[in-house]
Amino acid sequence: MLRRVSPLAVEAANFSAVDAPTLAAARTIVEEVRVGGEAALRAHAERLGDLPAGAPLVIGREELAAAARSLPPADLELLQRTAGRIRAFAEAQRAAFTDIDVAVPGGRAGHNLSPVDRAGCYAPGGRYPLPSSVLMTALTARAAGVGEVWVASPRAARVTLAAAWVAGADAVLAVGGAHAIAAMAYGAGPVPRMDVIVGPGNRWVTAAKQLVAGQVGIDMLAGPSELVVLADASADPGRIAADLLGQAEHDPDARPILVTWDATLPARVDAALREQLATLPTREVAEAAVANGFAVVCADAAEAVAVCDRLAPEHLEVLTADAAGHARALRHYGGLFIGGASAEVFGDYGVGPNHVLPTGTAARFTGGLNVLHFLRVRTWLAMAGGADLSGVIDDAARLARLEGLEAHARSAEHRLRGADGG
Repeated sequence: MLRRVSPLAVEAANFSAVDAPTLAAARTIVEEVRVGGEAALRAHAERLGDLPAGAPLVIGREELAAAARSLPPADLELLQRTAGRIRAFAEAQRAAFTDIDVAVPGGRAGHNLSPVDRAGCYAPGGRYPLPSSVLMTALTARAAGVGEVWVASPRAARVTLAAAWVAGADAVLAVGGAHAIAAMAYGAGPVPRMDVIVGPGNRWVTAAKQLVAGQVGIDMLAGPSELVVLADASADPGRIAADLLGQAEHDPDARPILVTWDATLPARVDAALREQLATLPTREVAEAAVANGFAVVCADAAEAVAVCDRLAPEHLEVLTADAAGHARALRHYGGLFIGGASAEVFGDYGVGPNHVLPTGTAARFTGGLNVLHFLRVRTWLAMAGGADLSGVIDDAARLARLEGLEAHARSAEHRLRGADGG
């Protein structure tokens, strides 16, 4: 079932998160919402079936609370337990990032970490409701200290609205796609302009995030979901198949990938995939995704690790006899799951680390969603009055003149009249 790809050909199997036609079409939508505001946002939302004609664009906090109250108690408690785990991990992340205050020649300098004022969190609402994405994004924003948190989700299910309430969101924008991203980036009627927009989405969402980046902060450009399983002869082929299908059922464009140095393992995994697909309710989607996936048979463990690093996948499971050792050798991944007990699905559903992760080799230069996406690292400098600044002044002036910037040099030398500016 998994096509075979040679170790030398894995780069050719990678792809961009945004295709050119989608980017061009999304550009038109984004510009229309930027210029036309609420009217344009509503027109696109009604055209695409996000909203009935005249329906409210925004779902407020009281309605979110009502959705939470209407859930079966066990479902609401499940959301609250999951939220507690996500919040605890995000708060531990926030505690790990601290302000600094250090001595520098003539004074002191440092940085402080300050949250943005307002964050927009996108949660897909297409094939499946994804309350887990609401929890992952909105709770992380709150843990960072963001004062106002919005969620955008088209055709949001009751459980999605309840998750927004549990996560402490202020409101839900009841539309999706490129028009929702544009509304959060530029503001539209009742939707205020956000400082940061985060969260997973389809190619239209990703294209719009690329277009508004720079006007607003974004987390990453994420394409279809992907899982690489690094496995050896000790791995259970049934477990590998189950994990690959767990990713495959997300989307027909998802990519399940097996990397191994056991030449017999791909055939055994193929057999397990056929057996499990036969009874899988989401077979149609999962089978299409399996066709996008592939298996790579390597000469040895070192080559397999190198192949995984070239793939730089969103999710990477290590199901080998020396899982801890191989995990230490790996360098590029969004989320790492070490050992047979560490199913990727636990990352999806809130054991702790965030499930919004880079795809399409972006893990080479970025990590998953975390509190730093909502924080600004701002530096400061305070030179001491009366201090001897001659060395600093001489160096600044000389470097300025090397660059041909005489006013810079004179600005530094003006401090020779007195370190306190007198």
